[in-house]
Amino acid sequence: MRYTLPKSQTGAKTQTGNPGLLRRKSVQKIIADAVTVAILLITSIAAVLPLVWMISTALKDMGSVFLFPPQWIPKPILWGNFSAALTMFPFGRYFLNTTVITLYRLLGTLLTASLVAYAFARYHVPGKEIIFLIILSPLFLPEQVTLIPLFLLFKSFGWIDTYYPLTVPAFLGGGPYYIFLLRQFFMTIPTEFDDAARIDGCGELGILLRIILPLAKPAMATIAIFTFMGAWNDFLMPLIYINSETKLTVTLGLTRFQGEYGSTLWNYLMASSLMAILPPMALFFVAQRYFVQGIVLTGLKG
Repeated sequence: MRYTLPKSQTGAKTQTGNPGLLRRKSVQKIIADAVTVAILLITSIAAVLPLVWMISTALKDMGSVFLFPPQWIPKPILWGNFSAALTMFPFGRYFLNTTVITLYRLLGTLLTASLVAYAFARYHVPGKEIIFLIILSPLFLPEQVTLIPLFLLFKSFGWIDTYYPLTVPAFLGGGPYYIFLLRQFFMTIPTEFDDAARIDGCGELGILLRIILPLAKPAMATIAIFTFMGAWNDFLMPLIYINSETKLTVTLGLTRFQGEYGSTLWNYLMASSLMAILPPMALFFVAQRYFVQGIVLTGLKG
């Protein structure tokens, strides 16, 4: 009696028994992996190169900044540029001012954006979608369009040369984009959790604080990173509303290295800029896991 293997087994045997086919596939895989690694390496170098130039320039004297070809490793290395840059202008005060503004904006954004987003995600009232579209409408306008009306409004309040224009708007909803981001995330949380909490006697604020926000840590971390980096690196708004030297922020303080006739102290500017980017970089690396998770999950449910 003759036994015949099934077609699937015969095909598998033929495929695995063909060394030429396996060799070609392995070569193609090696080539594809090499191309991928080369592309990633080139893009990584292009992304890191400005930072390397900043560090190198921060450790040079002015005569070595524009040497060609560039001198990537300074000779000599001037660590004193950092202390000189901090003492040339009151950068300690600038850092303190920026920290205060950033913390206020961070607190206001997280607090009010979560409240507004919870209302849109959980409450069902007539016209809710229309109101939500009206709140999102500023996203379709360039920021420059609202500069003059806002300036006139804050001027009528007597808020020019104060931190109120930079902080108070954060307590008025936190911004349409953050409301949208949190609303999308809150809608992914099952409403059964809310019902169970209400049965146990928990109110709406308790549901938000004890149920929703602990589950929304990725989205809250994402908003915290965006808000911190936006407030810390903001240049236009402080330039418009702040006039006093003692109230300047870090971004405005960096412009002090620009001379009257276009001459710039590049080594001191790069040293102070390097110190200025350390706080947002540290925050991003600490919270990047929540940041990526929040970006992915906020778009799962509309």
